[in-house]
Amino acid sequence: MPYKSYTKDMPNIVITGGTKGLGRAIAELFANKGFDVAICARTETDLRAAEAHWAVHFPNSNLLTFPVDMSKKSEVVDFATFVREKFDHLDVLVNNAGLYLPGKVTEEQEGTLETLIETNLYSAYHTTRGLLPLLKPGSHIFNMCSVASILAYPNGGSYSIAKFALHGLSKALREELKPKGVKVTAIMPGATWSDSWHGVDLPYERLMQADDIARTIWGAYDLSPSAVVEEILIRPQLGDL
Repeated sequence: MPYKSYTKDMPNIVITGGTKGLGRAIAELFANKGFDVAICARTETDLRAAEAHWAVHFPNSNLLTFPVDMSKKSEVVDFATFVREKFDHLDVLVNNAGLYLPGKVTEEQEGTLETLIETNLYSAYHTTRGLLPLLKPGSHIFNMCSVASILAYPNGGSYSIAKFALHGLSKALREELKPKGVKVTAIMPGATWSDSWHGVDLPYERLMQADDIARTIWGAYDLSPSAVVEEILIRPQLGDL
């Protein structure tokens, strides 16, 4: 159990979009480190599968699940309320849920920007605000940004706009919460194997692994109280695709 926990209770982590890809890798790593875990996802069947997997592989970690469409504020607020009812404190919050829709700003379908802002930005905004009462000195927020948060790329369109905004939210939270002892880190990964890359004809080793991101987050969390990694830019060894 990490020395950082500010109570003697089990440390707790919340991960949005926690049943697949990066979210699942983060959830499992922190479970192995002795955390109780709360996750949400859009699909009930994915949540039930996660519960069954947890019972077998992580019997010493409690898993809380909640179905949420992260693009809908009312459902995000309900999830935050659920977590506050179950946890009396929160050590780590990972705003991981997100959606990728390729396209050019000048050509993408009407409503694409709204969909991506609601899913990739507003979800993190409302989740964080809803869980603020649980965040104490020593707590840590991780926002899953992207290399698209710092560099617009072809066919990135509104996705890049939303990720730039999430990076801005991370900067604002960092300034507001540092006097309270709450750390904020923006994670900006490049191409990492997940459902978004399903079916892509590339060598397996060309992309990063979800566990690479999970271990990076753990490393940033497992520092002394006087240190914070504000931003992490992590790319495949051979560079962006």
